[in-house]
Amino acid sequence: MILKNKTALVTGASRGIGAAVALALAEAGADVIAQYGSYRKGAEDNLKHIASTKKTFVQADLSIRFAGREFFRKLISDGRNIDIFINNAAVNIETPFVGSDDEWDNGWKETLNVNLLESCDLIRESVNHFLKIGGGKIISMSSWSGQRGSALPTLSAYAASKAAVKAVTQTVAQNYAKENIFAFCISPGIVKTRMSDFAAIARGGEEKMKAALVMGELVPPSEIGDLAVFLASDKSRHLTGSTIDINGATYIR
Repeated sequence: MILKNKTALVTGASRGIGAAVALALAEAGADVIAQYGSYRKGAEDNLKHIASTKKTFVQADLSIRFAGREFFRKLISDGRNIDIFINNAAVNIETPFVGSDDEWDNGWKETLNVNLLESCDLIRESVNHFLKIGGGKIISMSSWSGQRGSALPTLSAYAASKAAVKAVTQTVAQNYAKENIFAFCISPGIVKTRMSDFAAIARGGEEKMKAALVMGELVPPSEIGDLAVFLASDKSRHLTGSTIDINGATYIR
């Protein structure tokens, strides 16, 4: 229960990595605010064994500009403190170089709005909130594609957005550590989620995709949840600014 008496906001908590992190934080004792876009049932099912007093579900459509800012300010308007922000919500929209202009333009616009603009608005809101309450933790989900580029030519916007979020998170770490605001990035490889199921199609099937990985297996979302718990705890202060790769040694920097 290393996160007892802490409150964590997790964006994109209905599925995949976000759901795994929300559950891990709750099991570690945190009160969890689970943000979802449209799939409330996924967020509720994920935390069904967590006491009702320890979980809150909040709808916010982060494809709408300034929706993140609005819902964060509403959350804290009643005096509630948020101690941990898990910056996870993202879309994975194709922006193929050989596609149409509309596909390229629309894909970049939506990707950058959700993955970067709304994401960074929420980082900013968190920083200002943490300055008022004496500190806090920001954990942003980047991606190995944000470090090395995407292996798929259709996901350049996604890779760019993940690289940018990493840079913003590191900027927070460098400038606010003395205010007890600590910021980290988790950079997963291929995680066993619905998103990886779509990626497998583009890569010729899951078995072919796994064959290209050193360990021959996808990263379990629960391992990312466990890592997030450690980073959110008081045991990780001097890791602030770090990007932690979790890809089974397929990509080593």
